[in-house]
Formats: sequence, C-alpha cells, structure tokens
Amino acid sequence: MASSITSPKHVKFGVFELDVQDAELRKSGVKVKLQEQPLKILHTLLEKHGEIVTREELRGRIWPANTFVEFDQGLYNAMARLRDALGDASENPRFIQTVARRGYKFIAPVTLTGGESSSEVNPKTDSSTWLWVHRWTSGVLAGLLGGALFLVVVFGFDVAGARGWLRTRTPPIRSLAVLPLQNLSNDPQQDYFADGMTDELITELAQVSNLRVISRTSTMSYKGTKKTLPQIGRELNADAVVEGTVERFGSRMRIRVQLVQAEGDRHLWARSYDRDLQDALLLQSQAAGDIVHEIQASLTPAQQQQLASARKVDPEAHEDYLKGLYFSNKRAVPDFNRSIEYYQQAIAKDRNYAPAYAGLAESYIGLYVYHVSPENSRANATQAALRSAELDPNLAEAHLEIATVREFFDWDWPEAEREYRRATELNPNSAFAHLAYAVFLSFQGRVEEGLSEAQRSQDLDPVSPFIRTAYCLDLNVARRYDQAIQKCREALELDPNFVRAHGNLEVAYEAKGLYEAAIEQYEKAAALRGESPAEIADVRRAFSQSGITGARRKRLQQRLSGGEADPYGVAKAYAGLKETDLAFKWLDKACEQRSAFVEGIKVEPMFDDMRSDARYKDLLRRLHLDN
Repeated sequence: MASSITSPKHVKFGVFELDVQDAELRKSGVKVKLQEQPLKILHTLLEKHGEIVTREELRGRIWPANTFVEFDQGLYNAMARLRDALGDASENPRFIQTVARRGYKFIAPVTLTGGESSSEVNPKTDSSTWLWVHRWTSGVLAGLLGGALFLVVVFGFDVAGARGWLRTRTPPIRSLAVLPLQNLSNDPQQDYFADGMTDELITELAQVSNLRVISRTSTMSYKGTKKTLPQIGRELNADAVVEGTVERFGSRMRIRVQLVQAEGDRHLWARSYDRDLQDALLLQSQAAGDIVHEIQASLTPAQQQQLASARKVDPEAHEDYLKGLYFSNKRAVPDFNRSIEYYQQAIAKDRNYAPAYAGLAESYIGLYVYHVSPENSRANATQAALRSAELDPNLAEAHLEIATVREFFDWDWPEAEREYRRATELNPNSAFAHLAYAVFLSFQGRVEEGLSEAQRSQDLDPVSPFIRTAYCLDLNVARRYDQAIQKCREALELDPNFVRAHGNLEVAYEAKGLYEAAIEQYEKAAALRGESPAEIADVRRAFSQSGITGARRKRLQQRLSGGEADPYGVAKAYAGLKETDLAFKWLDKACEQRSAFVEGIKVEPMFDDMRSDARYKDLLRRLHLDN
C-alpha cells in the first residue's frame, strides 16, 4: 500500500498536474482552462481513483437538487469538455473509462506530491490512500454548507434572493450564437434534420429585437470545430453560445440544448426536450422561449405571441421542408432545383405550411437570378411568396420574398421598401434581409443608408464571405474602391475559393486602374467557375496584346458565344468598351426581360459616361427611377 500524505498539494497523472489547493489543472506546467463542472468531476474521480463513480453520485456531488440544469445533458457536456482538455477518448481511454449504465472510473496511475512525502498510486492499489481527498472535499463542502446554514439561521438569509443576486452578477447577454446541433442519430443522412432544427431555432430566437442573434451562415462554419467556446465567442462577438444535440427515434425527437457564457466558458442553463415529430415547431418555440427567459431578454407583445403561436405540422411535410432548406442553403442551381422538389412535396402534404411556400419562392428567385427559366421562375416565385404571407402575415421570410418580387419583377420600389422594412421588423436579426435591403437602397441611390444596412448584416453574420462580398458591391457602387478591396480581401481570408469575392475584387481593381491585379482576379474566378484553361488563356493573351480593352472584348465574345447571356451584364460590358449604342441596345433588352438587378443602372459606375444621353434618362423613366 502506498504511504499516506499528510498535506497533499498536487496530483500528477501523465503530463497533467492538478493543484488541489488552487483547484487548477496544468499540462506540462501550463494552465488548462477548464469549466467549473468538469473540474469538479475530475476531483471526484480522483478521490475514488480506480473505483466506479456512479452517475447518481456525480449528480449529488456536483449538480445539487436546486440547480437549474438538465442533468443528462449537463453531465454529457461536462464530461466531453473534461476529456477534450485531457486529450482523452471514450472509445480508447487513457484516463477516464466509461462503465456502461453505471458511471465512470479514473484508470491511469497518479502521483501525490506536496506533503511530507510523495507516492505513486496505481488503480490496483488500495484506495485508502485517497482518504485525504475525501476529507479535503468533505471539509470544504461542510464549511460551505455550514456557512450557508449559519446565514439562514442567524440572519434569515434569503437563499432564493441570493440566487437572483448571483444571476444579476452575470454580465448581461446582448448577443447570442447558436452552434450547429450535433446529430446523434448515428445516421449521416440525418444531418439535414439537425441542420434544419438549428436553422429553425435561430429563426425563433432572431425575432427578439433587443438581442443580436448571429446568422446561421456564420455559426454553421463552426460545425465540427475544435475551437473553444471562448474563442468562438470572441470571433463572433457573442456574449453567450447555445449548443446541443438532436436525435430522432421512431416518431419522436429529442433536443438537448445548453446556454454557456462565452467569456469564461461558464455553464448557465441546460434542458432536454422530448416531443413527437408533429410537435417539432412547438419544441423549437418552447426552447427559444426558455432561452429568452433565461437571459432575461424582453419581448414585445407581438414577439410573445409569435413564439407562442407554433402549430402542429405533419412530420413528413416538416421533413421535406428541412430537406428543402438544406439544399436551398447551398445557393447553386442544381441545389435550388432539388430544394423546389422538396418544398413542393411538403406543400402537397400540408397545404397551409407557410414556411414551405416562402422557401419555394426563395428557390425560384434563386433560379431567376441565375437566369434559369426567367418567366416560369418569376410567376412561381410571385405566387408562392404571396401565398406564404396570406397563410402567416407575421412570417418574416414571406415578406422578404415579397419584397424581392416587388423589386425584381414589378419595379414597385415603394412597396418593395415597405416589405423589406416589414421583414426586418419581424426578424431584426435576419442578416440576409438586411443585406437584401442594403443592395436595394444602394441601387436606389441611397448609398449611405445602404452601407449602414450592409454593416448591420455583417454584424449579424461576421464570418460569412457572402455577406462581406455583397458589402463590397455596395462599396463599389459608392466608389469607395479601397474599402471595397479590403472587404473582398476579408471575404477571401474566410474562403479563398469564394468566386464572387474574386469577381467583385476584379471590379474594384479595374476601377482603380490596377489592370494586372484585375486580370489575376479574373483568372482565379474563371477557374473556380469551371471555365476552360483555353478560354482563360485567350483572355490573358488579349490583355497582353491590347490591354484591358482587349481582355474585355475577348470576354464579351466568349459570353455571347456561350449561349443565352444576361442582357444587363452584356450592356455593362459594352459600356466598358465605350460602345454606347450597343450598350443601350442591350439595356433595352434587359428592361424588356426584367433582368435581375437592372435597377442598378441608376448607380452603376460603368454607365457614368452615358448619363447625359437622352436614352439613359428614358430608361430611368421606364424603370420608375427618375425621381
């Protein structure tokens, strides 16, 4: 038997050392940041080194009965954090072994130091050596409990009030990030379900006007990340983080979520929700309401009603909707087509499913922007958007799609602005709504207002390359080319292969006369778009022979020979070549076909030399932009 230690200060195992007195874990002498609960679990496991510590014992020691934490989820997350700090794995443990249906056991040899002697303790050794740990822990707990009892008996201390006082000591939570819910269904094909439930939880929370909720584009980038919550909080500028798991089994689903204060990685609250699949929307609303209550955010009566208005949904329709959402978020033509199929299936099963109609409208608008079946896409998008708002007048996504319809298809600028405003009122945390409104305002010539909305969008979606690239578009319109270049560079730091960032950076370089840099960006964008090496080489050759004019002409020839081209883009190309008559010819076509973004004619720098022409003024009149 190992000798006892009268005044132990440190416990060593592997490269780790636990400072008992300071309650601090170190790795090779460097402090390891570890949350309170995981550290307590480590103390408890070391106290009974080599023995099984039951889940019930951990619950009694670390999660007292009056703690507002769902135990299973709290234990799961705390143990995961402890193993992560130790570099341990449940499948092949070096330190902590999971004992099925019972609890956990610390299995590695340890060394006790800091007293009159030191000794190594092996799992097979008599655990009486560890009585000092039990006495130390018991003494501390007894002191704390005794102090609490003294306060209650002698001073009539209000424990409930103290709990409230402790809550007020937590810094206020004004910004929140919902990380991707982990799929526990042991089926990778169910990832769409976990991602969809994450989206819906974000959407529910985003309705709170005095809470900044980070957009799904930014939070989804942390899927499977190894970054710590404090690091994520700093990168997203979020005060708190929501993380959790989702699991489907038969006709039921279970979601476990926890709220963690980002700075200090402090666990604040956790809960598990178990519902039938038909109550999925109710589950999301309840979880969002509980989180809002926990962070003490205030809701308007309209927001309270919205959170409480969730209805039952056909489970199969909801599943189709989540699949549609999964594919539409990919933002590519093949994926838009697949999302349309799923949204239509959802609607066939539930004719009153407003979000599915809104999703359908968004996908058709996506195809329209990519010039796929313009007439068909326009009619279907309009019908779906209006039906969505008819079914749910308070659905922000419905008003966003109507705003886009009024802008792209109807050129009804006042109505488009009313719908954009309504969408951002109903969902003040929709980064995409603020971004769409920003582009609309910039195209209307209200550049400063547009840039303000673009900044708001970036604040809500801080690590989205798409947001920063669109911000770059607004800056190009404002002729702030240096800032546009910086914004596109930031986007490319987030995603070096984001083709639109290369494209907008090319535009900014051209505007500044940095033609070599512009051609380099063209080459990168063209390769990412899948253009052939021969086509790219032809443009480079034309640039070498005739400068930027030669490169522009070669690219225009390629565009016109490649099939049906967007007339508005062709008009800009001819304007860049100073071929004014052809530019106006193609602008006429763009107006006739109601080409996407044609209203940009009012501010597009390429048309600066054409603004004094009577034909330009006539175009503004036809577009209702002559005010």
